[in-house]
Order: sequence, then C-alpha cells, then structure tokens
Amino acid sequence: QVQLVESGGGLVQAGDSLRLSCAASGRTFSSYAMGWFRQAPGKEREFVAGIRWSGASTWHADSVKGRFTISRDSAKNTVYLQMNNLKREDTAVYYCAAGSRVVVVPTGYPYWGQGTQVTVSS
Repeated sequence: QVQLVESGGGLVQAGDSLRLSCAASGRTFSSYAMGWFRQAPGKEREFVAGIRWSGASTWHADSVKGRFTISRDSAKNTVYLQMNNLKREDTAVYYCAAGSRVVVVPTGYPYWGQGTQVTVSS
C-alpha cells in the first residue's frame, strides 16, 4: 500500500516555473514506477510524465517535453515535477500516481494522490 500527497501547485503567470512534489508513504515506494497526470475541466485525465522505480528512465508527453522534468529522490520517498515556461494550457489539477510500470493510461496505476491545482494566467 502506498499513500501519495501532492504539493506545490498554485497560481502563476505564463512563462513562470513551479515544482510539484509528491510525498509517498509506505514500505515499498522505491519499487514503484511513478507517473504525473493532469486533468483540466471538461477533459480526460492525461499522462504528463513517468519515471521507473530506478529513476534510470523517464518519459514525458510531447506537450511538455523540453519544459517539464520528472525526477525522484528515493531517500526522501518523493517524486518531483519541475515545470518551466508554463503556458495557459498547462492549467489543470495535477495528480501523481504509483504503479508497477510506467504506462500512459490512468487505469495502469492503482495508487493516486488527491491532486494539486496549477493555474497559469496570461
């Protein structure tokens, strides 16, 4: 069992940066792959980035590639999403999720945080 708590969201202007954190509790956090998803009003939840349990491999959606970076610190049981050059279309609730491997569909992750709101104004 893994419990996930996101933090770091907020209201920023276009071009600004934010770093989201996802703190995990549970005995086997280091053995899980982690993903970040986001959901804008009226839209489906979409994959943003993922990282293997080892941290050796990462994936980023095309829409955020070059601007967002996922990373993890297993010693702190925390996964991060560094978001640079934010755009209005990045506005959404951001969720972290844990699963056995990185997949781009939400159904592949049994554990989810409660989400953190990111709002980007122009």
